[in-house]
Amino acid sequence: MAQQGVLLDQDQFCCSVCLDLLKEPVTTICGHSYCQCRETFIPRPNLRKNNMLAELVEKLRKTGLQAAPPPALFYTGPGDVVCDVCTGTRKQKALMSCLACLASYCETHLQPHYESPAFKKHKLVKATAQLQEKICSHHDKLLEVYCRTDQQCICLLCVMDEHKGHDTVSAAAERTEKQRQLGMSQQKVQHRFQERKKELKELQQAVESFKRSAQSAVEDSDYIFTELICSIERRRSEVKKLIRAQEKAQVSQAEGLLEQLKQEIAELRKRSTELEQLSHTEDHIHFLQSFQSISSISVSSDIPSIVVHPLQYFGDVSKTVSELREKLEDFLKGEWTKISTTENIEDVVLPPEPKTREQLLQ
Repeated sequence: MAQQGVLLDQDQFCCSVCLDLLKEPVTTICGHSYCQCRETFIPRPNLRKNNMLAELVEKLRKTGLQAAPPPALFYTGPGDVVCDVCTGTRKQKALMSCLACLASYCETHLQPHYESPAFKKHKLVKATAQLQEKICSHHDKLLEVYCRTDQQCICLLCVMDEHKGHDTVSAAAERTEKQRQLGMSQQKVQHRFQERKKELKELQQAVESFKRSAQSAVEDSDYIFTELICSIERRRSEVKKLIRAQEKAQVSQAEGLLEQLKQEIAELRKRSTELEQLSHTEDHIHFLQSFQSISSISVSSDIPSIVVHPLQYFGDVSKTVSELREKLEDFLKGEWTKISTTENIEDVVLPPEPKTREQLLQ
């Protein structure tokens, strides 16, 4: 319990600016040490050292205990933008960046931009670490103009310098035009995406139907050939192999098209996401600088579509084998008299087997 009391006291001695224990604390007439209440004093008050508070803080330091840190929510972590005003060993996370000040601010140090008339015209955007990308490397001015002649972002001084006489517009105006082009690209991507999804579904259905047909052909062939005598066993096996070989060839070709469609759909989905994210960014400069690379590899309307043709089924094979069975049955009926009058069935001599598959199926 005593330990908790010490921690509570230490919180009272933390500087609201650097978040560490107070160092040489001073007190204003409003009663705050390192006052953060935004109160304006005219003339500026004469700050003096608060000896009693300094002695209390020094005693806390000698105990070896540290002040309880503020909630970790405000500290920076991986990928966070650091406040440019915070001091001390642990800086707070920036919430917004100012394009006029070219600095990023945490919640505390952002308040003057909301409260002071001097900052009313400053442009605030979501905290970003790429502020330097928005500065002209030649004039150290904010990039706020777009040169259509050279296809790049420039500052106002560039307009009167090396880009004099070029076709220039404001970054916002160019963003509007590029946004329109982006919308058209998005429509093309979505249209191609839907086409490919439809083609993928049709091809998958065709493959399933083809496989069912192939399986049915194999089963029919098995049923028919099991009724035949052992002398045509080898032919039954050959026909089965031919069906499987054709199935394998057709399915292999179809699977190649399936893989191609899946890869293109994945690329279209990725491109759609990139275009969608870019279309919603509030950062004009980031948009314009990223637009060239994205739009240059947008999906072309000249990409040929994959036409799904009906796959070849095996109805003709089954029909031919059935006709062969009927011919064999007719032949056996015609020869049944000779067989029935034979004393020993093993003495019956069957006709010689055909030499080729074509002869068998005639």
